[in-house]
Amino acid sequence: MEIVIKASQFILSLSLLIVLHELGHFIPAKLFKTKVEKFYLFFDYKFSLFKKKIGETVYGIGWIPLGGYVKIAGMIDESMDTEQMKQPAQPWEFRSKPAWQRLIIMLGGVIVNFVLGWLIYVFLMWGYGERYLPNENVKDGIWAQDELATDLGLQTGDKIVSIDGKKIEKFDQLPIEFINGNSYTIERNGEKIEKEIPVDFISKIVDRGKEAGSFISLRYPFMIGQIPKESLNAESGLKSKDLIISVGETPVKYFDQAEAILQQYKGQKTTIKVLRDGNEVSVPITVSQEGKLEIVPGSVSGKDLEKLGYYQLADKKYSFAEAVPAGTHKAWNTLTSYVKQLKKIFNPSTGAYKGLGGFISIGSIFPSEWSAQTFWSITAFLSIMLGFMNLLPIPALDGGHVMFTLWEMITGKKPSDKFLEYAQIIGFILLLTLLIFANGNDIFKLFK
Repeated sequence: MEIVIKASQFILSLSLLIVLHELGHFIPAKLFKTKVEKFYLFFDYKFSLFKKKIGETVYGIGWIPLGGYVKIAGMIDESMDTEQMKQPAQPWEFRSKPAWQRLIIMLGGVIVNFVLGWLIYVFLMWGYGERYLPNENVKDGIWAQDELATDLGLQTGDKIVSIDGKKIEKFDQLPIEFINGNSYTIERNGEKIEKEIPVDFISKIVDRGKEAGSFISLRYPFMIGQIPKESLNAESGLKSKDLIISVGETPVKYFDQAEAILQQYKGQKTTIKVLRDGNEVSVPITVSQEGKLEIVPGSVSGKDLEKLGYYQLADKKYSFAEAVPAGTHKAWNTLTSYVKQLKKIFNPSTGAYKGLGGFISIGSIFPSEWSAQTFWSITAFLSIMLGFMNLLPIPALDGGHVMFTLWEMITGKKPSDKFLEYAQIIGFILLLTLLIFANGNDIFKLFK
């Protein structure tokens, strides 16, 4: 059922983005009296799941869910309809239109993608606001519990001041900023220290199968969860949801502190103090030879952490007028972050190419339960991502057509149809290779 919910959201989001992107080409084409022969969601090689002709345009749904297209008369595109191009140019064809009109038609799709992403972020800010943990409120620093954190040069208790000289406002931004960044500044024992991010850091994340955010953690208290019957402390008097506040005579605030102090009592008996229903209670315990209590730690919700005074969350609400700049800031940060990630992918020394994913990776980012806020947030991200990808100057993408049209406008020389045909083929091969590689990565990860 979880897979069905994820897949349904993915298909819905993808379909919406494809239709609106192609509508961005369709509308200016019709405004400039250019004939649009087909408008398709997904590709229809050999046959269609559905099609209906309205006016001069056939609207349909294909069976290959790799995108969509509008077939504009007199244009070398995905259809590779070279026979049409051998005929004399007609006034309603794309090739007969002035360069500036052709440029607008080709830019229409990516403009829709960028505007759609921005609008979604604006309305999300207006409707939901933001609730997050300010990085400056992490007073006692991070927990470097993962080997990847130590590879970065982090230690438990480090306060992360900035990455690439940029102050980080939200704690949950840290993982992606480390992935995109080259250097960072921390505060350790009152001293500011600058460190380089290893070039192959992303490669290490991929190789170890780590999720992007798993190498940096908040420090949280040691709460008792379950106490197995075979535990040394099954009869100690410990109860579920007890919060450890001291071990022996040493006060503790965080799990990592309690864990370290318990190592000093290996194979011994001692007393711990716990916070239970607002009261301090002393409990005699036995520490195993491995320095463990032999219990299952419990989880503490963000609301409880805030109530206990560990972290103070920010809760921002926006009027519509305030949501516009907030949404614009969010959209811009999303775009710049994605561009940084793309640069890392094209730099072989980072190993980021190994993390490139296809449909499985994209589908997996959707939650297993429906959440309108999360769905639209992911859709906004994908819209901006698709807009930028389509703008890359690669033949077969909108950016390739834009590049050739700009060349024509600057030089006054229009590329020949034969040149455009070969460029389209090369671009299609490049995209197909990238598609196979990305989805091959997904399959490899599944088996791994």
